[in-house]
Amino acid sequence: QVPLVESGGGLVQAGGSLRLSCAASRTIGSITAMGWYRQAPGKQRELVAVDTTTAGTNYADSVKGRFTISRDNAKNTVYLQMNNLKPEDTAVYYCNAKNRLRLIYWGQGTQVTVSS
Repeated sequence: QVPLVESGGGLVQAGGSLRLSCAASRTIGSITAMGWYRQAPGKQRELVAVDTTTAGTNYADSVKGRFTISRDNAKNTVYLQMNNLKPEDTAVYYCNAKNRLRLIYWGQGTQVTVSS
């Protein structure tokens, strides 16, 4: 069973919105943090937003005020609402989860393309 399944990527014009979803398999166990990273062509993977059980949420400076991360613990799902998208947000977005054993899981990635 795939541990993390992402959905919601696509092509959008600058200023538009997208919502990413990531459902975690119960096989991961008790999750302490879920988040989103992204990787643009030729660049390193970077943190976009994370939601932790103990420390709340944290965002990259470049997305503050535009992106919102949220979790539905009953569904073991994390969401990333992305508003006012910019061409520089174009990247492959990866879901990430960490469990109580500090094991880290990654999704397969979903492409987000923002046209100018």
